[in-house]
Amino acid sequence: MARKTSRRTAARKAPRRTAQSLRKARAGKAAVKGPQKRSVADKKAAGAVPQWTPAEIEEAFRRFAAANPHPEGELKHVNPYTLLVAVVLSAQATDAGVNKATPALFTAADTPAKMAALGEARVQDLIKTIGLFRTKAKNVVALSKQLVEEHGSEVPRSREALEALPGVGRKTANVVLNIAFGEPTIAVDTHIFRVGNRTGLAPGKTPFEVETKLDEVVPDKYKRHAHHWLILHGRYICVARRPQCEKCLIADLCKWPGKSTLAA
Repeated sequence: MARKTSRRTAARKAPRRTAQSLRKARAGKAAVKGPQKRSVADKKAAGAVPQWTPAEIEEAFRRFAAANPHPEGELKHVNPYTLLVAVVLSAQATDAGVNKATPALFTAADTPAKMAALGEARVQDLIKTIGLFRTKAKNVVALSKQLVEEHGSEVPRSREALEALPGVGRKTANVVLNIAFGEPTIAVDTHIFRVGNRTGLAPGKTPFEVETKLDEVVPDKYKRHAHHWLILHGRYICVARRPQCEKCLIADLCKWPGKSTLAA
């Protein structure tokens, strides 16, 4: 018959928690507490943040413009074609990661004809450090051939023609139209989607809803650069894990419930 273990014996056998282990446990709980609070605040903000007034929106973009009058995209390129390729490569990848691969790629091929001649296998080899490089290489070569055959090797200036190219969606088309051709388009990436919903500036359940809202509320004189200001703001200030509210240009205008939790 198995011998029963008394409570006193079990207590003696249980490992004793040292002061150091207790400190580590408390630190772990504290580390989780902040992100959990911000997550709760983000969920609370979704669809429930008060609408910004036109005056508040005007003031926000006035501040962005004063702080950075001529914002630029961070993807390296030398012409509209290389911009298009860089944006296609940046899907589900960082601009920094793309910028490490494209110098060699664009040295080898900076026109649609050269890229088509380079071939899919060679393009794969040049961009293999980028996520989904096989699919992206296939799309880059295919869109290059299509540009040669249908557009005289020129990047089209219409959204419809751009979105007809392999690997090009609405966001990519908006970036190209904005940067290459100066159109007042707003490409909603993960950063702009977060900023729009978190702050209450342009809430929406999908990127298209956020884009539509921004198009409605951003004053015309700021639309040309709104895309860059909001991306940079989301990338470096209104970041996902720990928003830098103490450095934010528009903190006093922001409607996010989580602002008050950052110091907790």
